[in-house]
Amino acid sequence: MLRALFELIEKHAGGDLAGAPAHVHRALEVAAAALLVEIARADGAMQPAEHAAVLAAIHERFALTDADAEDLVDFAEGELKKAEGYFPFTSLINQNFSQEQKEHLVELMWRAAYADKDLTANELHLMRKIAGLLYVSDDAYILAKLRAKQDASAA
Repeated sequence: MLRALFELIEKHAGGDLAGAPAHVHRALEVAAAALLVEIARADGAMQPAEHAAVLAAIHERFALTDADAEDLVDFAEGELKKAEGYFPFTSLINQNFSQEQKEHLVELMWRAAYADKDLTANELHLMRKIAGLLYVSDDAYILAKLRAKQDASAA
């Protein structure tokens, strides 16, 4: 399914989503949720605090209801199982998100990584990899990490 949506988005005019069909928005929701889920489970399993952080990120980014956010997480997990890497997700995001939106997504991913108060080497590696695939600069990557770490410390 994601491949068909990816092809539709490629045909869509240059990343401007104003007036874009609902399925384009849905594909972007799935892509972002998949990256959030992947970072939350990078340390072996998604802990309850990480799951809550993923849902909070989805609420913040897409303003979905609780039920819709849960459905999106479930659907994204299924898409991750079928995907052969991160390219289908990061490519959709690169074509349709502004640089600021991509940096915000990286910050949301950092929040999910810090949610269980235990940042692992796998999470660090995956964060670096996905930030690179999203063309997020090192400066923006580090600032996003510091803001997320500060938020985690304050909680």
